[in-house]
Amino acid sequence: MSTAQRPDHTEWLERARGHLRAADPVLAGLIDKVPDFDPRAWLAQLPALDLFGALLFQVAGQQLSVAATRRTLGRIEDLFGGSLPTAEQLLQVDPADLRRAGLSWRKIATLRDLAERFGDGRLNAEAMERLTDDEIIARLTEVSGIGPWTAQGVLIIALDREDVVLPGDLALRKAIRTAYRLDQLPTPDEVLAIAERWRPYRSLATSYLFAAAYNEVAGLDRDEDRSRGTRRKLAAPGIPARRPGRLRQRRSRADRVQGGRRPSGAGSRRTSGRAGSAGHQ
Repeated sequence: MSTAQRPDHTEWLERARGHLRAADPVLAGLIDKVPDFDPRAWLAQLPALDLFGALLFQVAGQQLSVAATRRTLGRIEDLFGGSLPTAEQLLQVDPADLRRAGLSWRKIATLRDLAERFGDGRLNAEAMERLTDDEIIARLTEVSGIGPWTAQGVLIIALDREDVVLPGDLALRKAIRTAYRLDQLPTPDEVLAIAERWRPYRSLATSYLFAAAYNEVAGLDRDEDRSRGTRRKLAAPGIPARRPGRLRQRRSRADRVQGGRRPSGAGSRRTSGRAGSAGHQ
């Protein structure tokens, strides 16, 4: 099974765009700026991915940008004669070679566990196609190192499921903050509330937001707002209006509790852009 795409893809895109335009004025603006945007076009830049390959891509890309992930995949392809490995081939290679290709030991352990499950039938690509989204997520998250966001990314990439959103993905939360001109990062629950009106095409809406954030489609014109010295806020469905300064006040209190020090790791991780539907664990 190669990366899935429904046979009526063009008709589906038109239908989904029409729904999203009518449902959400923010998405309508993004769609109208790039009416020919294809959410699966970026996959053409990757090797052909079956279900195991999509999992390899998602695991390799955890906490990495798409560009860094592609470099790692390129080294893995070199290791296997120019193509991504099957589950059986991955188990046959020395794990140290995978480490030299750029995978961490934790990611190697996750991929070997996945490969063993594909090998003994606990995971089966054809059977997975018949499962619901929630059933697939439950099966995949049994594997250590596979979280909901990684599994949701696989639903979009490998199975072309049309109503998937990644509420905990930091890159998507940042994209929503930018698109909806929010004062602060939406919580995962707030992302779900915003995404409710996108049903049943949340995967496409997610792709537009990712692409807008990473300049694959035209972003919102923020220069005009800067020249006016203001930040216009759009009404985001499901997010109540917040009083300006509340986040700064909370942070000031936290700083006092911490003796003026930022808690270890807070705000220090820089998340690079992941186009399309890459999810972090």
